[in-house]
Amino acid sequence: MNKEFNILALPGDGTGPEVVNEAIKVLEKSSEKYGSKFKFTNNDLGGDRYLKTGELVTNKDIDQFKNSDAVLLGAIGHPDVKPGILEQGILLRLRKEFDQYINLRPVILYPGVDTPLVDKSPEDINFVVVRENTEGLYAGAGGYIHYGTENEVATQESINSYYAIHRCIKYAFEYTKNNNRKKITLCAKTNVLTYAHDLWERIFNDVAKEYPEIDTDYAHVDAVCMWMVKNPEWFDVIVTDNMFGDIITDLGAMIQGGMGIAAGGNINPEGTSMFEPIGGSAPKYTDKNVINPLACIGAAAMMVKELGEEQYSEDIENAIIKTAIGLESLSAGKMGMGTSEVGDMVLNYLLNKNE
Repeated sequence: MNKEFNILALPGDGTGPEVVNEAIKVLEKSSEKYGSKFKFTNNDLGGDRYLKTGELVTNKDIDQFKNSDAVLLGAIGHPDVKPGILEQGILLRLRKEFDQYINLRPVILYPGVDTPLVDKSPEDINFVVVRENTEGLYAGAGGYIHYGTENEVATQESINSYYAIHRCIKYAFEYTKNNNRKKITLCAKTNVLTYAHDLWERIFNDVAKEYPEIDTDYAHVDAVCMWMVKNPEWFDVIVTDNMFGDIITDLGAMIQGGMGIAAGGNINPEGTSMFEPIGGSAPKYTDKNVINPLACIGAAAMMVKELGEEQYSEDIENAIIKTAIGLESLSAGKMGMGTSEVGDMVLNYLLNKNE
C-alpha cells in the first residue's frame, strides 16, 4: 500500500519555481517505484504577492502549512522589495510559527565538482552543520531610540535559552549517533560572548556525557572558518548558534562547489519541516532555463528522509552524485545543459539506478 504525503510547494521568487518544478518532477515520476505518493499543493507566498497585495503570511497560509507533512521551498527574495521584509515576514515567521528549531546543512563535495580548496577531495569535505534556528541575534529582540537623528541608538539582542540550546545540542548528538558519524564540534565564541556561549558550552558538555561513544571538540567560530578552508576533513558534525551557523554554512557552500549544490532543511522533528536550496532567488536568471536544480533536488532528498523514506532519499542522493559527475562543466561553474535537462538526468539515474 502506497504511503501518501501531503507536500506544500512554495516556489517563491526568481528562479525558485524552476528548481522546485524539477524537484517535483523527480518525486512524482519516481515515487511509485518506492511505494510512495506525493500530493502537492501550491502556495504563492513571495515578493510578487507582497507587491500586489501587501500580504506576507496569512491565516490561510498557516492553515496550509498545518495540513502538510512537509514544505518544499524554492527561494524568497525580490529585487523590488526592501531587504528584510520578506526574510523577516515570511521565512523567519514560518520558522518560528512551526518551531523549526533546527537548520540542518550537509556540506558535501560531490565527485566531479570542483572546490576552490587546493588538493581537497570528496573524502575531505563531508560534514554537517546543525544550527539553532529560532533564537540568538535572529530572535528579533531590540529596537531604536532617537530614530533618524544623529543621536540614534540601535540595539539587537542575542537571546539564548537553556531550552532552545539543549534541544539543539541533543538533536546534534542524536543525528551523529544515527548517521554513522563520530565527532561533534561546538562552534562558539566563549572568550568574548562570555555569558551566552558559556551556557552553550556547559550544556554541550553535559549532553556529551550521555554519548560517551561520540568524540567532542570545541573551536571558536573564527578558528572554524580558518580550518574549514585549511583542513575541512577535521569536521564531522558542527553544532552552533543561529548567527554563526548562518555564516559558516555559506562558507560551506563555497567549499562544496557553490550555491547550486547546497541544500538545507528547517526542521521540527515533531512537526512540519521546510526544505530548500540555499542559493537564493537569482532573479537575473529567471525563466532562462540555466539555473542549477541539484540543490533543490537535494533538498527534496532531505525531505524524503525526514518523512521516513531513507532508501528513497539515499537513491535520490546517489542519482544527484552521478549527475554531478556527468556534468563535467560544473567544474567551470556552468552546467552545460538546461535546468530541465539536469532534472531529467537525475530522474533517469534514479529510475535506472542499477544500470
